[in-house]
Amino acid sequence: MDNNKREKIIPKRILTSVLASVSAGVVPRNGAAYIAIGRDDEIYAILEDLENVKEGGSGMRFIVGRYGSGKSFLIQLIRNYATERGFVCADTDLTPERRLYGTNGSGVATYRELMKNMSSKMSPEGGAMPKIVAKWISDAKVTLISSGLSADTPEFDAALNARIFEDLSEVEYMVGGFDFAQVVKLYYKAYCSGDDEKSTAAIRWLRGEFSTKTEARAALGFNVSVIINDENWYDFIKLWGSLVRKIGYSGFVVFIDECVNLYKIAHRVSRENNYEKILSMFNDTLSGSASGIEIIMGGTPQFLEDTRRGLFSYEALRSRLCDSRFNKIEYKNLLGPVIRLKRLSDEELYALISRITELYEMQYGKKDIISDEQKLKFLNICISKQVGNSMITPREILRDYLTVLNILVQNPEVSFDEVIEDTVTLDTEDETDEISTASVETVKADDTPIRGLAAFEF
Repeated sequence: MDNNKREKIIPKRILTSVLASVSAGVVPRNGAAYIAIGRDDEIYAILEDLENVKEGGSGMRFIVGRYGSGKSFLIQLIRNYATERGFVCADTDLTPERRLYGTNGSGVATYRELMKNMSSKMSPEGGAMPKIVAKWISDAKVTLISSGLSADTPEFDAALNARIFEDLSEVEYMVGGFDFAQVVKLYYKAYCSGDDEKSTAAIRWLRGEFSTKTEARAALGFNVSVIINDENWYDFIKLWGSLVRKIGYSGFVVFIDECVNLYKIAHRVSRENNYEKILSMFNDTLSGSASGIEIIMGGTPQFLEDTRRGLFSYEALRSRLCDSRFNKIEYKNLLGPVIRLKRLSDEELYALISRITELYEMQYGKKDIISDEQKLKFLNICISKQVGNSMITPREILRDYLTVLNILVQNPEVSFDEVIEDTVTLDTEDETDEISTASVETVKADDTPIRGLAAFEF
């Protein structure tokens, strides 16, 4: 595939967003697939989970890696793949104000963020909840019309009501399901009648935006026995999992990143209450109590392994998540609940900066900014910065690499060697720390084109 063809498949706004995000050391919300190098095994493992969810199953995964290792990138990449395959996704980052369990709104704040970021194939950037419900109603109408019923007749309205209420009947018997179904029915009726006030009130309730039952009752116009709050928000995540499959989606995938913020909670009881919520999620999804839902959590090794404050400090989770005595670090095991991100290989790092170079040249219309030998020299400098067991991360490498490209483009009188001359001097005698030219040639011979979202198939 030549560069002209590649330019056509990458919208300018996505290309700009990807380069700006990578340069700032953050993960692009859209376009991550264009810089995806490595992690194929991890992606395939989670896509296999999603195939199970599509059949009505459920699952939970922990993606563990140090800061900058690519866990947030992998989460966004999987989110993009999942929405393309008909899943509804919701994602959030935990913060001191957003937790899995808390008082004063810190629990429901996580739910609200998930609902705000709810995405589908038609709304990949978030805000998909009203569109999902509207599409459900629209699809039901189309199905009835195709069966021979005429719109705007009493028979059509009765059949539509029956169809909608049948879809909701399954969730009515779940915890919180009766009120959930009643509010969705209200939204359906308000949507059909053009009552914007009632449809807005229903969406607010579904998003967890009412702080009291009295306020909710006044806005909705009928008596609700519950509102979504700190205590029960996870029950409504399970309700969404059941509903989205019932109305035609493949399932519901929930991404919760920056779980290290739970590890940072100083108060032991509060921290353990959050870990109890994780245990509840784990038991529900792995035992089959939940349906049509996959939960993916991202965190650092400390969040998982610290026996004083991490998940391993909570015995019920440690016994479920710790490695088997037979699982050694050199073995690959992606079938368990924990996926540990290893360092990208030298060849993958080279392919990564080569991909970034292609995108940079597309964006700025510059060619031959940096040679293959210079890329190799840059990577060897980066690798030489590793100390002991520390790991050079893709975030660090890409941030530095884009800085070098920016300087070379904006200062044409400056050479590559002048830009990097103040960095660490390589020990040319230590060949084990250097990427070989042979390795680079292997990558160049096997260089795959920018693949986009069609790369992985079930």
